[in-house]
Amino acid sequence: MRVLVTGANGYIGSVLVPMLLHEGHEVVGLDTGLFANCLFGPAPPTVEQIMCDVRDIEAADLVGFDAICHLAALSNDPLGAIDASLTYDINYHATVRLARLARHSGVERFVVSSSCSSYGASGDELLTEEASLRPVTAYAKSKVLADRDLAELAADDFSPTFLRNATAYGLSPRLRLDLVINDLVACAVVTGRILIKSDGTPWRPVVHVEDICRAFIAVLAAPRSAIHNQAFNVGRTEENHRIRDLAEIVRQTVPGSRLEYADGGGPDARCYRVDCDKLLRCVPAFRPRWNVRQGVQQLFDAFRQVPLKADDIATGRYVRLIVLKRLMETDTVDSGLRPRSSNRIEMPFNTPA
Repeated sequence: MRVLVTGANGYIGSVLVPMLLHEGHEVVGLDTGLFANCLFGPAPPTVEQIMCDVRDIEAADLVGFDAICHLAALSNDPLGAIDASLTYDINYHATVRLARLARHSGVERFVVSSSCSSYGASGDELLTEEASLRPVTAYAKSKVLADRDLAELAADDFSPTFLRNATAYGLSPRLRLDLVINDLVACAVVTGRILIKSDGTPWRPVVHVEDICRAFIAVLAAPRSAIHNQAFNVGRTEENHRIRDLAEIVRQTVPGSRLEYADGGGPDARCYRVDCDKLLRCVPAFRPRWNVRQGVQQLFDAFRQVPLKADDIATGRYVRLIVLKRLMETDTVDSGLRPRSSNRIEMPFNTPA
């Protein structure tokens, strides 16, 4: 297939692109380069790039693609703190606009990176894809709205699929340390402290970034009848954990580390467990390979080998919210997060956040 990957230079995209290439797909990326300086370790392989904000894509740019893997988004809950309207603009309105253009341009498959955070405040019940959606953040609400409107675009010649990813973790060439497991391991390695910011009781389903990418690849290869206009929870049903249990796995992996609870940390409204068996049934080619203990060990090994430095933690180099705030403060992007220049974005990270 000829596949367009939006957000190709992000945390997931930097892993997905080489995996798609390995499967024999022809891959083109779309990205603005906002997180170019979040590189950790060797750079991923380069492919043809459309340097464009996803909000500005045109129908002509999409002609000739068989499928789109749509990752481009403001990618977590804290980013909604910049401007909630931006989260809706990019994650909701731009996503639906892209899908309409794709259908008009003859793109047959549209696989969108959705989120299990759509389930929001759901407690201890194990949730299938048929469960009620209770989003509690702008990010989660934007995903729910986008998926709703995309489903209405489904047609004989246009097949959307919604991958509701569990909370991602694991190594990527463009690292994120604003993801719970990545953050816990990084702090344990660099500071010896594993800081739990809630009371530790909320449930989180978690999934390795490579297994998210395996889901995309398996869905692209699946018969249309198996995935057409379907939502799938992406992860492993047995990989639902309380935050305190994730922290304990990190403590057991990182020698000399200790658990600490932040002052005033209380219950987190984002609490949900998900059943991920539907994807295994409908797309048998999908087989996740990672569990939390393996992923924590991978991160621990990588953070010692590269290595991760105290300045990387102090400056927030790998925290997307801090990166975007600095890009705005330095006038590298405008208030709408569009780059001032088409050149590759470089960010200095030599002062604490």
